[in-house]
Amino acid sequence: MKLADTPVTQHQFSNIPFYLKRDDQLHPQFSGNKARKFMALLEDDFPAVTTLIGYGSSQANSLYSMAALAHLKGWQLEFYVDRIPQWLMETPTGNYRAALALGAQVIPVAESESHPVDYIEQIRQPDEHCLFVPEGGRCELAEYGVTQLANEIAEWILTQPKQQWAIALPSGTGTTALFLHKALKHHDQLDEHAIEVITCACVGGSAYLRLQFEQLGETDHPTIIEPATKHHFGKLYLQDYRIWQQLQQQTGVEFELLYDPMMWQCLLDWYPNNRDKTLLYIHQGGLLGNESMLPRYQRKFGESV
Repeated sequence: MKLADTPVTQHQFSNIPFYLKRDDQLHPQFSGNKARKFMALLEDDFPAVTTLIGYGSSQANSLYSMAALAHLKGWQLEFYVDRIPQWLMETPTGNYRAALALGAQVIPVAESESHPVDYIEQIRQPDEHCLFVPEGGRCELAEYGVTQLANEIAEWILTQPKQQWAIALPSGTGTTALFLHKALKHHDQLDEHAIEVITCACVGGSAYLRLQFEQLGETDHPTIIEPATKHHFGKLYLQDYRIWQQLQQQTGVEFELLYDPMMWQCLLDWYPNNRDKTLLYIHQGGLLGNESMLPRYQRKFGESV
């Protein structure tokens, strides 16, 4: 199965004209940046593998993406989490609900007093029939699919008038932004094109994101831009909701509610000093997460949302 060549559409948000790479349309189940990072696992043969193993949050986008991957490959997914909230077990929603529907086993380990990684390594002890993927796909295997994304972007840019390009996307682990920067900078056909990959640190600060880049063995990094006010990952900000809502109203496209609003706040500050650049935004997928995020906003802010 080959998933590629998502369309590029043209939009405007606030005073920013931009193009949008619609990676939310890769596949009904397997889409967005996680699909790009796990693409090598989808396309390669692993004849001995019967079980895919991962870890993270019970509402992580990677949970659903890995469940979809395992379903497409005929594997069993074991996804280890610290704990599953009682309300979520009683009323499954979002990525957790969808992963369960695809046959995933979501396994809490808090009672063992072990971190999920330690539990996997010391207690689960994967054998030759298991394939273990680090949290969020932060590993070298992600480079294959992200390079394919870079090639699609490059082919599209070559059809456009020559101009300065900024490719924008938010970062958790920063894996997609890092490998996208690497692939576009060294692309054979883009020597005469000015292309900058820009991102923001949604989990931790810029120093933490640079550390993530370095741990992947790269010393040449994308540009990190920062919001005017500090964000704490997972905390609900009414301004984030407002930006998410306005994005959908002005573009007709639904964006992800956890990462995208922070990136767009950064872009609203960045754009006035970078009007000479043409913006291409990479849609991150992850829309199932909105199913659980929206009720959180409604409970906290009530009629304001």
